[in-house]
Amino acid sequence: MKFISERNVLLKEVSIAQEIISVKNAMSILSNVLLEVHDGFLTIKATDLKVAFETKIPVSGSVNGVTTVFCEKLLGILRSLPDREIEFEVRDGKLTIKPVGTSIDFQLKSISSDKFPEIKDGDNLTWFALPQADVLEMIGQTIFSVSDDETRYYMNGVYLERKGDNIVMVATDGRRLSYIEKAATGLPEFNGIIVPPKALNLIRKLASGQGTMNLAISDKQLHVQFDNQKIQSNLIEGQFPNYSRVIPESQSFTIGLKKDDFSEALKRVSLLAEQKAKRIYLTVSEGNLMVNTEESEMGMAKEEIACEYQGPLTTMALNYMFLTDPLRVLTGDRITLEFTDPKKAMTLRTDPRKDFFHVVMPMQMD
Repeated sequence: MKFISERNVLLKEVSIAQEIISVKNAMSILSNVLLEVHDGFLTIKATDLKVAFETKIPVSGSVNGVTTVFCEKLLGILRSLPDREIEFEVRDGKLTIKPVGTSIDFQLKSISSDKFPEIKDGDNLTWFALPQADVLEMIGQTIFSVSDDETRYYMNGVYLERKGDNIVMVATDGRRLSYIEKAATGLPEFNGIIVPPKALNLIRKLASGQGTMNLAISDKQLHVQFDNQKIQSNLIEGQFPNYSRVIPESQSFTIGLKKDDFSEALKRVSLLAEQKAKRIYLTVSEGNLMVNTEESEMGMAKEEIACEYQGPLTTMALNYMFLTDPLRVLTGDRITLEFTDPKKAMTLRTDPRKDFFHVVMPMQMD
């Protein structure tokens, strides 16, 4: 096997491969990246047996062949090399790495590709296409609400389902819920799936946001293809909660306010919130929203901002992170906070409404 590639092009792809690889796995082959040259293209593959990554880049001076090498060391070598063309060649069980026109010479031990886990091509699957921009927005609106409680593994991912002619993503940790729904055409019938965050974060990192993304769902895997990238991910098995029961059908009161005013007030007031509970209080009256913390050994903080509201004086206790997380991804200049009772769920939306929202459960009042 032999090929020549620009250092920066290869460095980017090998860096992504290293993020996939499970460094804790005792199987040494899973610490390796597969390099395969065929007809002027280099295919790079990496897997941790749960998520698989594959990309293809053009190379020159190529001789077909395949091998695997320790990914972390290859990445370290590439980072140390000057920005120029690099020649790679497999000889006597070693990958020789030489920047063109230099005296630098690395030899990295290789392992036969026969032992590398098979990454299936996804043949005979029913594919459907979504705009990359829509997929990235759906991931961004939901992924921060995924639970990290491993005892409730069925909430350790984002739920994806078909809803009529729309596609829906939902995430919840039992105390908050994020929901987004997009119109889609040509959707096949499929049962709802739970996708691990690792795969979704990889899609966010790699996708350009331009053009379409092809997806297919098999019994236990999600297959994704876009640009020159392929991603496969095992699905989380289990029954996702009946999220529709958490979403309020209607709410009695609405607080309208500028997103930036609310976000900045939360940022300042939360500096003196107790960091374990992360509790802040919202007290709303006509035309005014007060954000404050309770008195503690560290002190207290309070800020008032203008709002649009008609209703009784109401105080609610909330985890400020459950507000700041969605505020980072809510678009537009204005938002609404909708509620019926300070002990029941609050809904955050953009104003005017769009195809996503976030539901937050209140905390106990001290």
